[in-house]
Amino acid sequence: MTKVTIDEKEYDTDDLTDEAMAQLGSYQFVETELARLDAQTAALKTARIAYARALKEALGEDDDLDLDLD
Repeated sequence: MTKVTIDEKEYDTDDLTDEAMAQLGSYQFVETELARLDAQTAALKTARIAYARALKEALGEDDDLDLDLD
């Protein structure tokens, strides 16, 4: 007897139709993937900052120099 809350309303998954369960599974998959991508984005932004600092150092530039690599 698993419960899930949607829009502040609680549902027992045993009472959901097959279609509703499929939609719930898809929704949960997307939520998990978005969380994973958010974490990956944060890690990549951190790496970008580190690489920019290393590049500035390799170029003999001041760390305060604004790097626009777009």
